[in-house]
Amino acid sequence: MEFNVFHFLAILSVAFVASHAAQSSADYWRSVLPNTPMPKSISQLLQSPEWMDDKSTAVDVGEGNVGVNTGNSDGTGTNVAVGKGSGVGVVAGAPGEKTDVGVGKGGVIVRSDNKGKPVYVGVTPGPDPFVYKYAASAAQLHDNPNVALFFLEKDLHQGTNMNLHFTRHASPTTFLPRKVAESIPFLSNKLPEILHKFSVKQNTLESETIKNTLSECEAPSIEGEEKYCATSLENMIDFSTSKLGEKVNAVSTVVEKESKMQSYRIVGLKKLGKKAVICHKQKYPYAVFYCHKTNNVKAYTVSLVGNDGTKAKAAAICHTDTSSWNPKHLAFQVLNVKPGSVPVCHFLPEDHVVWVPY
Repeated sequence: MEFNVFHFLAILSVAFVASHAAQSSADYWRSVLPNTPMPKSISQLLQSPEWMDDKSTAVDVGEGNVGVNTGNSDGTGTNVAVGKGSGVGVVAGAPGEKTDVGVGKGGVIVRSDNKGKPVYVGVTPGPDPFVYKYAASAAQLHDNPNVALFFLEKDLHQGTNMNLHFTRHASPTTFLPRKVAESIPFLSNKLPEILHKFSVKQNTLESETIKNTLSECEAPSIEGEEKYCATSLENMIDFSTSKLGEKVNAVSTVVEKESKMQSYRIVGLKKLGKKAVICHKQKYPYAVFYCHKTNNVKAYTVSLVGNDGTKAKAAAICHTDTSSWNPKHLAFQVLNVKPGSVPVCHFLPEDHVVWVPY
């Protein structure tokens, strides 16, 4: 079967990065941050999809071509060869088995018939509540789990009860190796080319989401903010260490088990410091993080216990100066306060990362 070369990039982002690319990214982490444990929020973006367990993957990126071999020694599995032409040859599984690449209503779907487990890269539009220059949409104020993550600093103490729902993006997007990520356009003026690469049709929810992410990444920073959209783990490490130094810890929210919105009680609190780079996972066909260093912040880890006994250790950020935020930002509407009036805090979803110096 032959299809456009750009379909291969969608497959690569969710399936083939697993071995070669993940190892190289992990090796880069170990070389730059030898004393920094890698949080689950990052390591899980380096893992292969379930249906690739016990399969090996080799990715070769050369000048003008890409070669990929994944599968078993008996020849079953998937072989992809991308030459200088415009086509990609794919052979997947044993004879009679195949891999289909399609675009579903929610994004790109890669399906392997022999395993029957689709890998779904879903994207949905909407302003990011952790980008502080944007006003909240009407939809964000209703049935949005991120609403519950904002609170006032005065409530950050042991014994406080809060209704919370910790979430992560449902789409299992993975990091691309830096060399591949940097070969793919990441600019609004290249949107048609990007959509074509990932087989996303124009004027769809998926295309609007990709467009929104690019726009947010390109928008000017607010006062006191240094921002950067990292399209690879290596780039995220480089940005964070350039702002904080190489003696850093990476902290994420960890929840014992998946649970619904419920009351959590604060049972412990630890200050991480007043310098931080916060990286928020974006809605995109592969792992992209919106990272920013802002002035006037305090970082914490907060130990919580839910009504059902679920334990969580949540990363929290308090902003002591919000005067440059959009007056209609989600936090102000939820907490009924004005910009610059009081410190505003928020917990981070499980797939976001806080970098702090040690």
